[in-house]
Amino acid sequence: MTLCYSGQPPVTPDALYALFDRLNIAVIRHDHPPLRTVEDSQQHRGHMQGGHAKNLYVRDRKKKNYLIIAEENQPIDLKTLATAMGTDRLSFGSPDRLMEHLGVIPGSVTPFSVINDTDHKVTVFFDQTLADMEQANFHPLTNDQTVTIAIADLMQFFSHTGHAISVLPLAKIMN
Repeated sequence: MTLCYSGQPPVTPDALYALFDRLNIAVIRHDHPPLRTVEDSQQHRGHMQGGHAKNLYVRDRKKKNYLIIAEENQPIDLKTLATAMGTDRLSFGSPDRLMEHLGVIPGSVTPFSVINDTDHKVTVFFDQTLADMEQANFHPLTNDQTVTIAIADLMQFFSHTGHAISVLPLAKIMN
């Protein structure tokens, strides 16, 4: 059995949906073949309303963990991003560390994976472009489903998990 940092098995998509119900968060569920990349998503998603994201799990030299939630078409330069975040060199975290800290596999990274970060070892940065949208689409801990969620409800989810969100104007930073 795979365990997260807290020593617990990762939360399942069904448990995530149950949490949405308890928090009165309405989502629209879309089932599809597994989508591992933004390119896969763009080819197969159809006409889902709202924004789409790419989610990056990165670490700095001090071994601090970060989840970067960016609008899907936003180019990301890790050196520029590190400077904007006030940290040193960033690199992508390994699949083992991803599972350990966020309870998901590569291709399934999502804002919802912070539910598995019960020890709050991951800092979340959220793209201003997405924050300004009414709703957006994310995988619910598995890459064969996508949920459409209101950004206000996503922020309620983050509040429930105890994760403070830092909003970054990535479009300005990366220019």
